[in-house]
Amino acid sequence: MTDSAWSDERGEAALRKADALARREAGESRQAAELIKQFVADAVAAGITPEPLSARSYDGNSRYRTNLTGWYLKQNHSVAVDADGNFYVLTAPPRFMSRFTGTTVEPSPPPLELGKGGRDGESMPIATALEKRLDGGNDW
Repeated sequence: MTDSAWSDERGEAALRKADALARREAGESRQAAELIKQFVADAVAAGITPEPLSARSYDGNSRYRTNLTGWYLKQNHSVAVDADGNFYVLTAPPRFMSRFTGTTVEPSPPPLELGKGGRDGESMPIATALEKRLDGGNDW
């Protein structure tokens, strides 16, 4: 086998692996989105009031207003769900003007495991986080 053929074969294997990973992640996001959709319906039915959401700067030194309302899913306010069922990782680049004008956070594909691969070791299935948030009610 020539070096070129071996290299092509390795490249194709890497592409197949990347495609499989992308398909798996998309499937997990669909499952998580269904859980979130049910959470929003349950939260509204239970009278749990959505609140204004803020985002933390990447360096962790500042919090910025957003135009979002919803429910935080972790006590550290790092992730949330809005009333439309969108999932957000509430971080933003540190910008001086964001202290006055606020910031925009785009929705992210929801994971089945919050914090997976993070260095703090505090991962949690999203189903558990949603359940805890519902159980906490408005006093959470």
